[in-house]
Amino acid sequence: MMERPTLKCEAFEGPMDLLLFLISKNKVNIFDIPIAELLEQYMAVIEELREDTIELASEFLEMAARLVQIKTAMLLPRSEEGQAMRDALAIELMEYQTCRQAAAQLREISRFDTFVRSPTELEWDKTYTRKHDPFELASAWLAVAGRGQRRLPPEKKEFAGIVRQEVSVAWGVFSMLRRLKKNGNASFTELLSVCQGRDQMVAMFIALLELIKSGRVEVQEDRVELLARPQAI
Repeated sequence: MMERPTLKCEAFEGPMDLLLFLISKNKVNIFDIPIAELLEQYMAVIEELREDTIELASEFLEMAARLVQIKTAMLLPRSEEGQAMRDALAIELMEYQTCRQAAAQLREISRFDTFVRSPTELEWDKTYTRKHDPFELASAWLAVAGRGQRRLPPEKKEFAGIVRQEVSVAWGVFSMLRRLKKNGNASFTELLSVCQGRDQMVAMFIALLELIKSGRVEVQEDRVELLARPQAI
């Protein structure tokens, strides 16, 4: 039979905390709890807490109702249900006790005055362990090699067949005067019709500027007219 201990009212984190406190004070087996005596002491503690004007959470009252239900079920002729309810409560108390002990250990570990060693550098295996299809690896290598080749400057042999043509301004002057001497005037588009590339067009345009400057031709709107004699500049 559980003896009524002298209780000093203290703050309990919850009803499970209070039950473990009573079981520890009475030194009884957690799987052989005398529910009637435990309920009596549990209610006595609740009354003392109320007298100290401590506001009780609803979970304390819910546990009291649960203890009353277990006590009532165990008083029946066939108390298998009451025994099962008491065993379920014992298991919950064991789990709660384990969690509370783990929390206490973590609290000790996380104290600021705890000394730990510096982290150890671990050597890790750098061996590539994934497996790929050979064709996939070949395709990846060709793609990487192709990107590398595109970044390189072209070789000189690639320009072997390219011949640079130099077109002089004199060629442009000669071609323009020969065309103007036939008709006396022509549009600039007609003068450019003899050109076979950008270099010849540039030479023809510079030649026109030189002829205008020297007074040999005159530009009227979109037509170039050959003058009979040079004008004084």
